[in-house]
Amino acid sequence: MQPLHLPIYHPKVSRKDGKSFIFDPLRRKNVALTPEEWVRQHFVNYLVTEKNYPEALLANEVTIALEQLARRCDTVVYNLYLEPLAIVEYKAPSVPVTQQVFEQIARYNLSLRVKCLIVTNGLEHYCCRIDYEKRSYAYLKEIPAYDALGNL
Repeated sequence: MQPLHLPIYHPKVSRKDGKSFIFDPLRRKNVALTPEEWVRQHFVNYLVTEKNYPEALLANEVTIALEQLARRCDTVVYNLYLEPLAIVEYKAPSVPVTQQVFEQIARYNLSLRVKCLIVTNGLEHYCCRIDYEKRSYAYLKEIPAYDALGNL
């Protein structure tokens, strides 16, 4: 898999019946190793090890209801009361982070109303803070540490 602009991480990768799998510690199971999953596992590791996000307050593949349809958020970050704080959307390294990607995550946010939206393809990482009172958003210079999320 392609090197990413994230700290070095050595995930548990295995093969079975000619297919590659990667262990997802949040879901506690092996999942198909795709380029997007490669980014997810590296980024979750970054959040936990570098930004002090508690692993117990992260969830992958969270199902939400959106306009009577079930959709899945790639990762949701929660506070201690299990209220959602942030949504993370992953793309494969070959997929550019575009306005369309932000529109996708913004649609998911109609249901969750989080403070922070994060999009990454493993090479580029973007984070924006949502201000519901002013009905605006602002891009942050870096991904905030976990303790800073509640104060955004």
